[in-house]
Amino acid sequence: MNKSLFALSLGTLGLGMSEFGMMSILTPAAQSLGVSIPVAGHLISAYALGVSAGALLLALIMHGKALKKMLLYLILLATAGNLGAVFASDYSLMLLARFISGFPHGAYFGISGIIAKKIAPSGKETEAVSIMIAGMTVANLIGIPAGTYIAHVLSWHYLFLIVVVCFILTFFAVGKWVPVTAPLPDKGFKSQFRFLKTAGPWILFFAIILGNSGVFAWYSYINPFMLNIAGFSSSSMAILMTVAGLGMVIGNLLGGRYADKFSPLAVTMVLQLGIAVVLGLVFFAGNHSYFAVFLMFLCTAGLFGMSGPQQVLMINHAKGGEILGASGAQIGFNLGNALGAAVGGLPLLVHYDYEYTALPGIVLAFCGFLLLLLFHHKYAK
Repeated sequence: MNKSLFALSLGTLGLGMSEFGMMSILTPAAQSLGVSIPVAGHLISAYALGVSAGALLLALIMHGKALKKMLLYLILLATAGNLGAVFASDYSLMLLARFISGFPHGAYFGISGIIAKKIAPSGKETEAVSIMIAGMTVANLIGIPAGTYIAHVLSWHYLFLIVVVCFILTFFAVGKWVPVTAPLPDKGFKSQFRFLKTAGPWILFFAIILGNSGVFAWYSYINPFMLNIAGFSSSSMAILMTVAGLGMVIGNLLGGRYADKFSPLAVTMVLQLGIAVVLGLVFFAGNHSYFAVFLMFLCTAGLFGMSGPQQVLMINHAKGGEILGASGAQIGFNLGNALGAAVGGLPLLVHYDYEYTALPGIVLAFCGFLLLLLFHHKYAK
């Protein structure tokens, strides 16, 4: 792997552990901080709010600045936020630490995506962006399970200590291996928003939201689904989550490779439609244990297979506001996660079983595909 891309992916590994790790240690964290599980869930929301606020604000501030220097500042900010989580002794401080931790998330992905495209060989741009994103998938495959084990054996604070160490390593790796690239041309504050006057970026943005929400309508409830519908025991969940993480890793790398071979839009459209089909199979055949595992693998592979191509599409169609566009993709991902969990829970509120969470997921995923089809019709050329 190219050393520069490795350095960038080390940062997304830290961001992935910081974002998703909170979900795996929610119970011990709630007990330690003296709050209920639903209240502790706001620590997940605080990170997502930080992502959304930071992606917009930092993208505007950093446009026209030296990309590598801005990336180093973002790493320091992420380090500070997670260091706050290491030492947070009460709920309010932890809430603030989570917000700060999420603040550099979107801008880091945006700037790293632009750098990855700049340093990639011709015809390998999307694959390079996917390698940069790969750290996020490795976090789900290895980092979070290992960090969760340490957190439960020692203390949940140690998960964030691991993240801090990861960001310290990222800071030195980026400083040493990532080349200095020319800043994006700065044509003024208003020029960063000019790309939003066309419908194309908005269609992509909402397609990202719907695509992610389609998956997370079902995947947010993967634990009870696998236990109650697919028939696995609770002791099997660690292995099942490893399989899901493996799907993310493989899907991400293959998605980037085939997007360069064909096109980012073509790969995204195929995977988006495939996810809608997979969710249909989940609803009708998810009670077959090992077939359910295979479908889960396909779903997570498809989700992260689209991630790199979608990031590239947003950069390509945000001329003059590339950082804002790429950061906006991260807002779309996070909004999709939140929307999917909320909509997927609706059938459960009226006492349907867990396979019914896939039904709204099918609708959302297919609507995402229709938006991509519209984008292809109007803007593919």
